[in-house]
Amino acid sequence: MIAVLCGGVGAAKFLDGALRAFDGEEVVAIANVADDEVMHGLHISPDIDTILYTLSGQVNPETGWGLAGESWRVMERLEKLGGQTWFHLGDLDLATHLYRSARLGEGATLTEVTAELAERYGLGVRLLPATDGDLRTIVSIRDNDGSVRDVTFQEYFVKLRHEPHVKAVSYRSAGVVTPAPEVMDALATARAIVFAPSNPVLSIAPILAIGEIAETVAKRRNDVVAVTPIVEGRAIKGPADRVLDSLGFESSALGVARFYADYSGTFVLDTRDSELAGKISSLDIRVRHTDTIMHDTATRTALAEFVRGVIEGV
Repeated sequence: MIAVLCGGVGAAKFLDGALRAFDGEEVVAIANVADDEVMHGLHISPDIDTILYTLSGQVNPETGWGLAGESWRVMERLEKLGGQTWFHLGDLDLATHLYRSARLGEGATLTEVTAELAERYGLGVRLLPATDGDLRTIVSIRDNDGSVRDVTFQEYFVKLRHEPHVKAVSYRSAGVVTPAPEVMDALATARAIVFAPSNPVLSIAPILAIGEIAETVAKRRNDVVAVTPIVEGRAIKGPADRVLDSLGFESSALGVARFYADYSGTFVLDTRDSELAGKISSLDIRVRHTDTIMHDTATRTALAEFVRGVIEGV
């Protein structure tokens, strides 16, 4: 069994490749839920939903998130009524949030609801939220007038289009919430743990902010393989490079490796950044090179197959 720590789009693509690359071996996806938000009374889990839609073949291919063939009639009507529409929810997408919210209201846990949705969407991986608790990523941003304020991840990423300078990132309730059921068993018994090519600060770090998870992953450092989400100094998708830089980490694969140094013993570096291999190796991290950019099904599968080979060779 392979345990994969996941954010959204990059992780979903990697998981899609892993379904083919690991030859029927169970893949357990442990998803970030610190991006979750309640909008219009509905519980939204963006990273989980991106994985659901991608692995079921229903994701919008142009955005990498949301559903293909989506319509926006509800949001259009809501805007006319004067409601908040900065976080767009498509008409089809709403069904997922309505189901999740209704089940949570009935007393089901997020783990239980996620398993139900994974079954209904026909996923080939076991999908687990990192926690059933109310973990939230809080981003401290600097406004144009120089003032600093805290916003939720979705406010920063969607409402403000991840444009403000990030002063700090924290994970509210990280010291209080506990890992969701099955998460610790997956981390303890997996033959390897993989950090998907997701934003280190905003997707993987919230999972590691849960103390029990961090301790277990750190103890298994030699069995942890991290895949870079940054190539040639730029994030493949999203603001990972800018966030790393603003927090004092170099906006490069080397910066990612330093960020993960306590947790990952092996780092998958893109061949375009091969000149960084020596510096990463000096962190007591094994370095492996391949093409990490996933353009299509073939490249997703190739990357996952390469990671499988790394795992078998460690």
